[in-house]
Amino acid sequence: MKLAQIIQALESLAPQTLQESYDNSGLLLGNQEMEISGALICLDSIEEVINEAISKKCNLVIAHHPIVFKGLKSLTGKNYIERSLLKAIKNDIAIYAIHTNLDNVQQGVNAKIGQLLGINNPQILQPKNQILEKLVTYCPVDHLEAVRDGLFAAGAGTIGNYSECSFDSIGTGTFTPNENTTPFVGIHNQRHHEKEHKIEVIFENYNRFKVLAKLNEFHPYESVAYELYSTLNEHPNIGSGMYGELEQGLEMNAFFDLLKQQFKLKIIRHTTGAKSAVKKIAWCGGSGGFLLEKAKAVKADVFITGDFKYHEFFDHENSLVIADIGHYESEQFTIDLLGHFLKEKFPKFAVHLTEINTNPVNYY
Repeated sequence: MKLAQIIQALESLAPQTLQESYDNSGLLLGNQEMEISGALICLDSIEEVINEAISKKCNLVIAHHPIVFKGLKSLTGKNYIERSLLKAIKNDIAIYAIHTNLDNVQQGVNAKIGQLLGINNPQILQPKNQILEKLVTYCPVDHLEAVRDGLFAAGAGTIGNYSECSFDSIGTGTFTPNENTTPFVGIHNQRHHEKEHKIEVIFENYNRFKVLAKLNEFHPYESVAYELYSTLNEHPNIGSGMYGELEQGLEMNAFFDLLKQQFKLKIIRHTTGAKSAVKKIAWCGGSGGFLLEKAKAVKADVFITGDFKYHEFFDHENSLVIADIGHYESEQFTIDLLGHFLKEKFPKFAVHLTEINTNPVNYY
């Protein structure tokens, strides 16, 4: 299949617009018109993984971490980044990264961590704002449901776990069509009064094109009147980190044993226990230290992430336990997440999970 089809599927899971400003997710190498014979999924698209792709006859590598993160001024093979890219280019292998956009969605990296911990219905720890927009439009009474159904079909009208949310009110619209129009109702150069419904729905701003396309498709008027408003509301299903409660509380050591078992850990770097028992957990895959205050605010007993520095451990202030399980360790099951997603989307397409542990950190 075309690479564009795979990218479209991946971005239905984690839209590229949801990546952080510092990130470099998306197609890093290749052409969307390439015919893809197979995909290899990994955390890091380093040289060993490119070799694995060659051996498995995959001409697409899908990585969580972008191998091109900062600007490249040359491509000479002087470091692992350039060597990996040169090998991929020579073997006509595309590289796609799905990084912080996958961190920020409800069914992404952090959802997988929640599943491993046995936490049902987790919530976003730091929801994003400036994601939602409101559409206000007006249509004749007899076309209310058709227009509303079209907007819902485009993804508008979802608030948290509720879909098909809208508000409508009845009023009177006026307009005067000139001689260059073909009006649905009314007469040229005469003011027309029409009983209309005002419809209001919210939607994610990255779906604006789809929503407006459906509005124009289902609305009967030649020129559709509408308004768009940016909102400051937080999006409950998009943002950084997650938190939730265990089905049953555990003693701290028992919880650490659970972490070690589920994440295949040799060690856990952690602070002293503020409590002897654990019930509410907050977590963030990768480097989540920036969410510590949010974890405190939701009164989590434990905050799980990676990459805490020595002095940052003091910031727990005895209000919770910081459990640093490692960057790679917290994100390792992202490979399974993406593999399962693509196999469901494309059952006959060759999807391989890397067999290479790309963790650069070793423990003796």
